[in-house]
Amino acid sequence: MVGERAFSEVIQDIVRNVQEIVRSEVRLAKTEIREEVTKAKSSTLLIAIGAVSAAFAALFLLLAAVFGLSLAMPAWAAALLVGAVLSLAGYIMLTSGVRRFKQIHVTPERTVATIKENAAWAKQHSK
Repeated sequence: MVGERAFSEVIQDIVRNVQEIVRSEVRLAKTEIREEVTKAKSSTLLIAIGAVSAAFAALFLLLAAVFGLSLAMPAWAAALLVGAVLSLAGYIMLTSGVRRFKQIHVTPERTVATIKENAAWAKQHSK
């Protein structure tokens, strides 16, 4: 009959379709991983900037504050006070960056879910 296809042609079409689905899933996984790498870069940059800023701020502000506060209190007490305040600021910046790092997902969750769905569909329809 015209319009009927051979069994081998149908199987070949199925194999080609499954191959295309797998290729699409791989492309999706790559895209998701790129998104997560971008998040990691921005988190790393925040942590680095926060750490460097905290270090320089600590040095210069300690020096200025110690000179200024040493007029009203002993120099050691002035240095301790300024150091404590700068330590708190650095801690806040570093924990903010670490919190952002924890939001990064290493596995492409959407892709894994769709691959599982596709595998279940293929099993169901291959019986």
